[in-house]
Amino acid sequence: MDRVIVAAFPGQGSQAPGFLVPWLELDGTRERLEAYSDASGVDLVAAGTEWDADRIRDTAVAQPLIVAASLLSWQQLNETERAAFGGVAGHSVGEIAALVAAGVISDLDGMRLVGTRGRAMADAASQAETGMSAVVGGKEDDVLGAIADAGLEPANYNGAGQIVAAGALDGLRALAESAPRGTRVIPLQVAGAFHTSYMASAREALQGAVDAIADVADPALPLWTNSDGTVVDSGARALELIVHQVQHPVRWDLCMASFAEASAAGLVEFAPAGALTGLAKRGLRGTPAVALKTPDDLVAARDLLAGTAN
Repeated sequence: MDRVIVAAFPGQGSQAPGFLVPWLELDGTRERLEAYSDASGVDLVAAGTEWDADRIRDTAVAQPLIVAASLLSWQQLNETERAAFGGVAGHSVGEIAALVAAGVISDLDGMRLVGTRGRAMADAASQAETGMSAVVGGKEDDVLGAIADAGLEPANYNGAGQIVAAGALDGLRALAESAPRGTRVIPLQVAGAFHTSYMASAREALQGAVDAIADVADPALPLWTNSDGTVVDSGARALELIVHQVQHPVRWDLCMASFAEASAAGLVEFAPAGALTGLAKRGLRGTPAVALKTPDDLVAARDLLAGTAN
């Protein structure tokens, strides 16, 4: 059996001020990022090198910034190395980077798509005072019951004992005050209730952006979907699920279960990395994981692909 190494692309909240500085020291990356800026409608060079945490937390900025970073780091591997992955998956907005990595759409189409997604979700978030909190620990049924009792919705099933609740701010406060036994409720620094019914107004704009993509191919690598953790073998279906995903929960728990069923021998998380490797350490115990935080981490990624990692 071939060694299955998963390429994983992170979601919103993974960004940090100045994190693109070391990547832009590599040949050709600044020019590529400028092209991504034009496609997405955001000055990604400034965002990734100069802007502060509050400014890059803006959904309309954060989403294209994260996808651009993932693609810049993905492209530092050569074609043979990229083809050696046993499959790709992205968490939330990271699914757009995964579509590009799987060859479903081009990188510029991906950046146009994520620019629209970020603006549409930011607009939807501005229509009500909402937020998100991670609930860590506890029994899943108890956590889901407490989320429902607080008038909230589960937005992310992240696996490893973590479910993210989303909805009105008073509901999030109520959840924190009556958290189930053995849990911690951690407010997240996001601007809205993503992946819930509050995002319904973003769907039309996102569908329009998907419809505008002229060249769509079926995945060249196995592509796991956040919808239910299964492999999607149709490019058209993968794009349908991108639109569906905006107001439905991210099932990263099911993605990790599928990685395990595929006997994954390792996971590489592309920039801005850290969150998904952290989940993998708890949800895929014993599976080697590499976080590509800076170009220095490319050596470890190549060693994992080659089967020579320590």
